[in-house]
Amino acid sequence: MDNNVPIMSELAAANKEPEILFWVGCAGSFDERYKSVTVAFAKILNKLKINYAVLGPEEACTGDPAKRAGNEFLFQMMAVNNIQLLNGYNIKKIVTACPHCFNTIKNEYPSLGGNYEVIHHSVFLQQLIDEGKIKLKEGGDFKGKKITYHDSCYLGRSNNIYEAPRKVLETLDAELIEMKRCRTKGLCCGAGGAQMFKEPEPGKKDVNVERTEEALNTGAEIIASACPFCMTMLSDGVKNKEKEQSVKVYDIAELIAKNENL
Repeated sequence: MDNNVPIMSELAAANKEPEILFWVGCAGSFDERYKSVTVAFAKILNKLKINYAVLGPEEACTGDPAKRAGNEFLFQMMAVNNIQLLNGYNIKKIVTACPHCFNTIKNEYPSLGGNYEVIHHSVFLQQLIDEGKIKLKEGGDFKGKKITYHDSCYLGRSNNIYEAPRKVLETLDAELIEMKRCRTKGLCCGAGGAQMFKEPEPGKKDVNVERTEEALNTGAEIIASACPFCMTMLSDGVKNKEKEQSVKVYDIAELIAKNENL
């Protein structure tokens, strides 16, 4: 299988345009754990021969952390730079695995001149499954295993995306077990509002530990997420409870790729 990842500048130099821009995001580019999610999703795109490209070294932060931390001036500077780049490449459709990037580009870039069709990878994967392009093998690695799914705030409450990641998980033929607080009442992982980058305020219990306890109480062997921030917070929570040997945290793209032996 071709593992080459097309770079936007190289396609443009060859007078080619991708159908989709894969916006990797800071976590997908630099976080050692989340790089594997980027690789898994790229392998899926390559296997299906999707016409896509990444910005590579031209991709910068969307400005989401600056905005959530209250620095609107810095956010707009970063956003405008990104929009000029995207518009210069005539980008029309963007897919990303990061709900923070997804929410920012989809909902906050239009007022600054950035208008694109933006799709989260959970929805994109569901579309590929619905279209029959992803045909999961029967009796795969996750058949019968207990999986619980954690709703990302920026996918769920901010953008009303609850079903797509669950439908992707259902195709694994696993046993999907819901936490007590899920969908519209799902508990935040504790990373939102730029909290990811600072120590939590003093309290009786960290939010990610509270959420991890809810996940562990389901008896699931796998905690599935669709957000790099949630993955980090839940992984830290599993380590806090000393369950990392028996409970794994995976992104839904990783589960699809593993099931297909990609």
